[in-house]
Amino acid sequence: MTEAVTLPKAEAAATDYDRRITFHAALQCMEADFSGLVFDSSETVNRVYDALERAIRATGEDRWFFLVNLNGTRIEPAAWLAYSRRGKVLNHAHSMGSVRFDASDETRRQIERAANTEAFDPNLFDNRAAALARIGEMPSTRVERRVSHDPNYTPADVVRRIRFDLDRVIMEADFSHMTFHHSRDVDDVYDHIEERIRAFDRRFFFLVNLNGCQILPEAWVRYAHRGKRLNAAASLGSVRFAAGSETAEDIRMRAESQGFRPNIRNTRDEALALIEEMRTKLLAER
Repeated sequence: MTEAVTLPKAEAAATDYDRRITFHAALQCMEADFSGLVFDSSETVNRVYDALERAIRATGEDRWFFLVNLNGTRIEPAAWLAYSRRGKVLNHAHSMGSVRFDASDETRRQIERAANTEAFDPNLFDNRAAALARIGEMPSTRVERRVSHDPNYTPADVVRRIRFDLDRVIMEADFSHMTFHHSRDVDDVYDHIEERIRAFDRRFFFLVNLNGCQILPEAWVRYAHRGKRLNAAASLGSVRFAAGSETAEDIRMRAESQGFRPNIRNTRDEALALIEEMRTKLLAER
């Protein structure tokens, strides 16, 4: 028997998805039991992967081997894009290696097609014992991956992208044509924003320019976590604008399961108009 990690009470299992996640500390392994699950929509995918991200964060350890039980799992065509994208993001952020077992023929074919397209090893096995044996052959990279990332942006780069309009109570973040390569980039930006907001000791409407912004898979989990935390602590309402942005689509996808409105408009003027609607609503409620 392997030692299981007990999650803190605040992160204790609350849904069927949470109860499907187990951590084996001695193996440095997270086991995700997808058996019998039907991924019928992107919302279902997002709820499952939200639970996985929460559980990993609660352990306090970033890097795990992933062991995935696919017995009776079905991934409908409507859910496949979200399943592939969320899986890729989670793997880049937290996986030292992923191994899958007991997949149906249909699911196996889907994963193998994706592996051929995206050049990764599907590591598919017929049974759990064989999958565990494969994990035992993989080298742990926890120490290596804890090496600090080199920053891509100087403090001056970040300062010029954050503006405060005190008359309209708006914090504007210009992420246009930025690339968040990894968690260090995310933390450098959000640490600065949080420090600036603390100095004002008040909430703001957030206006975020995402035109040409890229959030790479290695950065997405951290970006989602820091953005959610900042919104809960300091936002009167958040509006984003971007025309045809892949990042905007990722935000819309996560909004399906995380209980927030993506509030994405094509232009800055449209985004500002939505902020004024929010302001009017807030004043009326008071």
